[in-house]
Amino acid sequence: MKKFRQNFTSTQVFQVSEELGVNVYSAETTSEVTTELKKSKRPKVTFLNDIDLNRWKEYTEIITDSLWIIGSRDRSGAHTAELHGNFIPQIPHQVMLRYTKKGDVVLDTFLGSGTTLIECKRLGRHGIGIELLPAMVKKAREIVEKELNFYNVVTEIVEGDSTQQETIDKVKFLLESKLKRDTVQLIIMHPPYHDIIKFSNHPQDLSNAPTIEIFLEKFSKVVKNTYDLLDSKRFLVLVIGDKYSKGEWIPLGFYTMQKVLENGYSLKSIVVKNIVGNRAKRNLENLWRRRALLGGFYIFKHEYIMFFQKK
Repeated sequence: MKKFRQNFTSTQVFQVSEELGVNVYSAETTSEVTTELKKSKRPKVTFLNDIDLNRWKEYTEIITDSLWIIGSRDRSGAHTAELHGNFIPQIPHQVMLRYTKKGDVVLDTFLGSGTTLIECKRLGRHGIGIELLPAMVKKAREIVEKELNFYNVVTEIVEGDSTQQETIDKVKFLLESKLKRDTVQLIIMHPPYHDIIKFSNHPQDLSNAPTIEIFLEKFSKVVKNTYDLLDSKRFLVLVIGDKYSKGEWIPLGFYTMQKVLENGYSLKSIVVKNIVGNRAKRNLENLWRRRALLGGFYIFKHEYIMFFQKK
């Protein structure tokens, strides 16, 4: 199994891990990522993934803890950090290794700059992404095209609104016409964290929802619309953070979690992941610390990765 190379030495990582009492995962990636999992002559695998349980001790890159402390984002290959708000590639990478097999289909309902589809190419999964903003669709296609397609997988981007049935119909058409299938094996959702970042002036952009209630209503529609696209017992993975507004912590993560549960899923796990290098707080650490001491709150340093299984 190919592994990440890290800027930290193994001794430094071990020291940090010992001091914190937790595992510290990859720092900035500078070379190849894992694409192949070693298997025994008679592999013991489940329907969910290609992990051979006979060789489980060798899969040191695959995270099984509920606390993910990850260094800077993977910038190898076509991955880019130039667009604010896109999530780190290590998340879809880990998710696909755990919850898909090679040749499975992954659907990302809030594609953004195409991070998920890049990882699909790297890991040999077919991928379909939905993106609302035309300019972002164009940019994502350019970025994803730069990644080599070693496994000859299909990656498609649908321009549309995930809350609308006509967009889901486009996804169904692509599944049937390009892949001769009618379902996907994994859904990834990384929606805007309501209005923390304004991505556009588009009225259907969830970052422009006038209230939390409307945001949650629209998000729930996305979950409901895609439910029938996912195979039974397969996973929906939600990446989300909370927000702070008018002196109050808004538990956006748990509000969205409840919406997924209301739409026919069971909660399998919640991961807390550290946030590194938040642009809004970069070079303003002292100012934010003063604000926290004055306002009686704690500074956001984490987000959630929630794992739901279709019943």
